[in-house]
Amino acid sequence: MNTKLLFGFGLMILFLSTCSMDAAPADSGIEGQVLIGPTCAVVQVGQECPDQPYQATLTINSPNGRKIVQAQSDVQGRFKIPLAPGDYILHPESPNGIPSASEQSFRVEAGKFTQMVVSYDSGIR
Repeated sequence: MNTKLLFGFGLMILFLSTCSMDAAPADSGIEGQVLIGPTCAVVQVGQECPDQPYQATLTINSPNGRKIVQAQSDVQGRFKIPLAPGDYILHPESPNGIPSASEQSFRVEAGKFTQMVVSYDSGIR
């Protein structure tokens, strides 16, 4: 009997720990693409060298610096992160310093996904 009670209590704790009071709505947040460039060592006149999709880790912080969520773009650089309406700061992670990208402040409105482009500098010159 004690084993069943402990097992049931353990399941209840597991279930409650997976629930979040700050669950993000599915109908608002940010979406976009991460790009990196330049990707060519030497660019010549008449030769294009467009930025390329980049898989990166993106951290979303509150305006006071509290980490809200961390997500990764896919191999095509695309991301979609559900967030509650409000103001946020997107912090592109740069574990080795290069490539790097600047933080961006943004606002999420109810029922909308804010479009964003994150541009990493490859450091190639």
